[in-house]
Amino acid sequence: MPDLLLELFSEEIPARMQARAADDLKRLVTGGLAEAGLACADSAAFATPRRLTLSLAGLPARSPDQREERKGPRVDAPDKAVDGFLRSTGLTRAQLEEREDKKGKVFFAVIDKPGRAAEDVIAELLPNVIRNFPWPKSMRWGAGDLKWVRPLHSILCVLSDEAESRTVAFEAGGVASGNTTSGHRFMGPAEPFAVRDFDDYVAKLRAAKVILDPAERADAIWHDATQLAFAKGLELVEDMGLLAEVAGLVEWPVPLMGGIGDEFLGLPPEVLQTSMREHQKFFSVRNPKTGRIENYVTVANIEAPDGGAAILAGNGRVLTARLADAKFFWENDLRKAKAEGGLETMAASLSNVVFHAKLGTQAERIDRIAALAREIAPHVGADPDLAEQAARVAKADLASEMVYEFPELQGVMGKYYALEAGLDPSVAAACELHYSPLGPSDDAPTEPVSVAVAIADKIDTLTGFWSIDEKPTGSKDPFALRRAALGTIRLLIETDLTTPIFAIAINAFNRHIDAIERRDARLLLSQTDLTAALNDMDDDIKEAGAALFAQRFAELEEAQQARTGRSLLAMVDLGRFVDDRMKVFLRDKGIRHDVIDAVAARPQRDVVALRVKRATALQGFLGTEDGANLLTGYKRARNILSAEEKKDGVEYSLDPEINLAEQAEETALFKALDVAEAAIGPALEAEDFAAAMTAMAALRAPIDAFFDKVTVNADNPVVRRNRLCLLNRIRSVMERVAIFSAIEG
Repeated sequence: MPDLLLELFSEEIPARMQARAADDLKRLVTGGLAEAGLACADSAAFATPRRLTLSLAGLPARSPDQREERKGPRVDAPDKAVDGFLRSTGLTRAQLEEREDKKGKVFFAVIDKPGRAAEDVIAELLPNVIRNFPWPKSMRWGAGDLKWVRPLHSILCVLSDEAESRTVAFEAGGVASGNTTSGHRFMGPAEPFAVRDFDDYVAKLRAAKVILDPAERADAIWHDATQLAFAKGLELVEDMGLLAEVAGLVEWPVPLMGGIGDEFLGLPPEVLQTSMREHQKFFSVRNPKTGRIENYVTVANIEAPDGGAAILAGNGRVLTARLADAKFFWENDLRKAKAEGGLETMAASLSNVVFHAKLGTQAERIDRIAALAREIAPHVGADPDLAEQAARVAKADLASEMVYEFPELQGVMGKYYALEAGLDPSVAAACELHYSPLGPSDDAPTEPVSVAVAIADKIDTLTGFWSIDEKPTGSKDPFALRRAALGTIRLLIETDLTTPIFAIAINAFNRHIDAIERRDARLLLSQTDLTAALNDMDDDIKEAGAALFAQRFAELEEAQQARTGRSLLAMVDLGRFVDDRMKVFLRDKGIRHDVIDAVAARPQRDVVALRVKRATALQGFLGTEDGANLLTGYKRARNILSAEEKKDGVEYSLDPEINLAEQAEETALFKALDVAEAAIGPALEAEDFAAAMTAMAALRAPIDAFFDKVTVNADNPVVRRNRLCLLNRIRSVMERVAIFSAIEG
């Protein structure tokens, strides 16, 4: 069975596009061949800065013969219908078959399609793949009409087996396929060279100073860079994102280590690392004894004859200029942080920065977050004064020159400025951590002041955008509200916060509504002011102005009334949104969806942290034999009760009476329910869900015995009613823990 080797050789492909392009090439080619009946045994795609490569192993030599049957019109159909069917099949009337059908005789076309050589199928497929390749951005060049990410120079396409290797001939955009490729731009052979198959291709590329596999290039970079640092008693700062990017910038990686000027070593390590990574794609090298960034590693794409001295000298000049800018920003920001008023003065300038047109400025947002942080602080064990102070300075670094240059350092720089300004360490920590957690793998803060400000920040965001009806729709979430909701959930769970957060959220929501109404009020002119303003104007202007202001007044008044009407609905909707995020969080933790629904459906809803504990305990309980059997008993009781209530048209919700019990099993169930209820209540109050489950497990045996020995629908109507009420008590006792009807069998 032959193997296919395809290479598309071009000018430099942006590193950020390479992995996706390799996957797309593999998907499009293997998918197209599979549709034609040529499924390969194995496939692999690779990318370097100048080439996309696809290797397919174990292709069939030919596509299989196919027979297709198509049902046509009735035999007595009009000629036009039959002629149209013949045109679609390419057959003549004599080649059609007549077969009996439900509606009489109909024509059938039997079309035999002989298999095709793999070479022919590939030559037909690949030009279409190349011409319609889904690059995020592409370009045209020269006189051709082909669009590619960068000018395409050559196409290598060979089909090989043990006996021979042959070129698959085709053309795309004026570029003809062949069996040759080129090596490294500077260190490879001057002329293209021919290859026979994939193994030959990889070996000759390596000899021409090209490592094909991006994972191998990344490993080589990391190994050599780590060794360079280790040789000087230093350590490489891990940065997997940068490693993947740099592996896409070079075909023959040569790591080189350079030093950072002494005048820059006092800069925060995050500043050095960010500046070098963003501007020059340098890896940072840290002194493990001091934690300072003292060196860098750059990755060249050439083995320089001078050992890289000229490369390092040039990079050093550029780095010095970049770090001089960073030092200037740092020193300027420090002067502001240490001046009178410090970070609060710096934050005051945010009154000129709009957070959102309908939600006011960043300064107004800070006021809201500060009020929320003070309210939340006692519930998380934080000092309210420190929490409010932290909230007022947490976003001050948004007004700094450093964050303006490097937005990704927001929070980090706030910590340094707060420490330099002499603020409490917990305030400084809150400046850095109040954005966290940013994702599922990001750690959540645990220090109380940081937790208070982080929760306040996220609640203000959620309630703010709900107050102006800006909610996520489908996959669109421009304000990262799903992330804010999930971050809030994680903070509440990881800090074990059992205070109902909904009341705090309502206060935050009302602050937003009040702020919106105050802004609207400033736009409204009283009738007196309006008359005075228009008195000195011409009549036509007065009339037009009065009409304009009256219309605006009506619009704002209508908007205010609409807000008043929808406030409660908006908060209920926000609660549903957070519930949905909560379900996602629990599913990611391995909790079954029906267990989540059973806990969420309770009339008295738990706060977030307790819901997680309840769901975890319930899932563990249902995994036991007692839990599974008790669930069966619950469902049997519920089904009988529902059927009899529907038939009788009444609810059997009265308390059953033990003196009406006629059988020992019936009496035993009464007593077991009394014992269980007495144990479940205190256990739930103590938030000991494991104890509640243990108490409930004791019901299994008496419920089983009751259904085995007792006839619920007794002939005596009084006894029957009492037993149905007993079933209702089984349901009500168990539903204190969860709504078991939501649980699948």
